[in-house]
Amino acid sequence: MLTEAEWEPFYASLERAFAVTESQEEQQLYRDLTEFDRTLGVWEGDSCVATAGAFSFRMTVPGGASLPVAAVTMVSVAATHRRRGVLTSMMRHQLDDVRARGEAVAVLVASEPMIYGRFGYGVGTFETRAEIDTARVRIAVPEGTDDVRLRYAQVTDPGVHRTCEEIYARAVPGRPGMMARQPGWDRLPMLDPEKDREGATALQCVLAEDADGTVLGFARFRVKPQWSAAGADGVVFLEDLEAVGPRAPQAAAALWRFLFDLDLTSKLVALNRPSDDTWVHLVSDVRRSSLVLRDALHVRLVDVGAALEARTYRTPVDVVLEVEDAFCPWNEGRWRLTGDAKGAVCVRTAEPADLALSVRELGAAYLGGVSLAALAAAGRVRELREGAVAEAAAAFGSDVAPWLPHGF
Repeated sequence: MLTEAEWEPFYASLERAFAVTESQEEQQLYRDLTEFDRTLGVWEGDSCVATAGAFSFRMTVPGGASLPVAAVTMVSVAATHRRRGVLTSMMRHQLDDVRARGEAVAVLVASEPMIYGRFGYGVGTFETRAEIDTARVRIAVPEGTDDVRLRYAQVTDPGVHRTCEEIYARAVPGRPGMMARQPGWDRLPMLDPEKDREGATALQCVLAEDADGTVLGFARFRVKPQWSAAGADGVVFLEDLEAVGPRAPQAAAALWRFLFDLDLTSKLVALNRPSDDTWVHLVSDVRRSSLVLRDALHVRLVDVGAALEARTYRTPVDVVLEVEDAFCPWNEGRWRLTGDAKGAVCVRTAEPADLALSVRELGAAYLGGVSLAALAAAGRVRELREGAVAEAAAAFGSDVAPWLPHGF
């Protein structure tokens, strides 16, 4: 467990491992957010040679419940201390602690995806990255979009910030994988260090409002001015965009159209959007939008029974799962899962198994964005009862793609 006196060498070791130098503002934020009783430092003499930590979050799961999760973060091992079992020891300590705290799920964002599969993490959400050629791509908006009013708002205005956080909070229950902001985390989207702007402006904000002034959504973005021999060639960098309520389609479309049409720009860059984001269905040429799908949230079921009971299922399911979990052996064995859209029960059983899979595949499928049928087709899930894959895949699915809107 890290002490406050050890913070500076701990964080310096982390920065060295990731080859970054954070701003004072960023360092202060993460120091304030650090849960010291969940943070580990490995020391050799006076030198910190490895780091790991976790934040206490609440994550939306299919069905809309808010589940306590351990958000694993700040994991590093000094290049001088690799291949000595340090990472494995930290993961062992951490998952034992997560279990002792009664958290059924751990999650992380991986700097290198190949690292964490051996500890039982599976890729549970994806993010879309896009570079849209707004000089050539047009956007068609739904009826009623012209009734949405847009106005610039000061990002740092407390009232504006509070309004944006309220919009975000309303969006969280509607999409698996989203994290409810815990105290202090509302400061994260306000981070705006100049070193990270790469020549772009400070963060800007536009609010979308109904005719009566009700805020329907917001977009936060930066603009990088650029010029070529042909003229203005600026770039818009979208940081976040949310819209909620019955008028969300119109509000979101109005915000996207605004970003497409900004003067002196010809490209819109969005680095983290849901894989089912609405704009994809509004553009005239998706090919010139340079879509890239990338792994995002890696999910680890620490308590299989409790985790599977915490979510609901899109269709009725009654299936026996033979689970392999060498790293957390308390999960190994057969579990009977019965559930539907109203709730679920998952208990140990001696009945014959219908499906055999590792906890990694369960983590991948848990939020509904990765199909058990696709995993079976890849040979990662074995069907032991005919029809069991189709039944379980339909039940585990989500109508809305899971998405992690921000890192930790």
